[in-house]
Amino acid sequence: MLSTVAERLYWMARYLERVENTARLVSVYDKLLFDVPNEITIGWYNLVILNSATDLFEDRYKNQDERNVVKFLLADDTNPSSMLSAIKMVRENIRTSRDVVPAETWEQINELYLFARDNIQQGINRSRRHEFLSDIIKSCQTLSGLLYGTMSHDAGWQFMKMGRDLERADMTTRLLDAGAFALIEVNGDANVNLRQIVWGNVLRSASAYMSYRRTVKAAVSGPEVANFMLTDPHFPRAVYFCLLQIDVAAGKLPKSENVRKVLKEIDTGVFQIEDDRDLGQDFRDFLNDLQVQLGKLHDSIYQTWFPVP
Repeated sequence: MLSTVAERLYWMARYLERVENTARLVSVYDKLLFDVPNEITIGWYNLVILNSATDLFEDRYKNQDERNVVKFLLADDTNPSSMLSAIKMVRENIRTSRDVVPAETWEQINELYLFARDNIQQGINRSRRHEFLSDIIKSCQTLSGLLYGTMSHDAGWQFMKMGRDLERADMTTRLLDAGAFALIEVNGDANVNLRQIVWGNVLRSASAYMSYRRTVKAAVSGPEVANFMLTDPHFPRAVYFCLLQIDVAAGKLPKSENVRKVLKEIDTGVFQIEDDRDLGQDFRDFLNDLQVQLGKLHDSIYQTWFPVP
């Protein structure tokens, strides 16, 4: 397979995952702010920090309010990671890869693109935001299911799998960071109920609530949620599971030695989490280091299979 085709498939999967993750993140954060007590202040700007996009946001907006943050994350053309920008990139990568992906995917991505473009204001306005984002998530899952069920699981599929799971692992670290940051921000005023609300919403943002309850068999708590989302070997959005899947995909491709070496250096369980006190700034620093390691994994994938001429 040509490296240019493989690269397009890799990015198509990454951007598709990013679209769904952004919709999930905004939807669940919206619900979180509705659930927390009125005396607790958790700002929307946290989501900009979470996405490492503070400089880009500050260049574009003066106020760090809900409308500006949501517009920046969902609809801003100047933000390459906004939901609408990511949808455009999925569409472009499918358009230029139509000879290797099922024909139906072109129809499906066009439907998603037109729906998002024509109804994006619903996502910015609070009244219909949840319904709009739910439709986006369903469309992403439909497209993912179409690819999984009708595309040959050959080399092209392995590149898509690596792109999807790398993007997914990165977002899981950011969701955990959002939970930890929200509780740090309330300056120690978090009681057991508030902590359960925050970590319960982290689970729901990854559709992990039922899997967590079946696996952990305990009430929602920060340490258990963090350990589950980092190290569970069976849940599809746990970081460790994603890394396992990347390793499997890489192992089916030639010249994968360096990529698999980088994978082995990533240890999701090295940070000991025993109680809520372990989920402070040191935990956030660990998550940041994990994101850096995932960035190195991306670089290794590029150097191995998509070298710059």
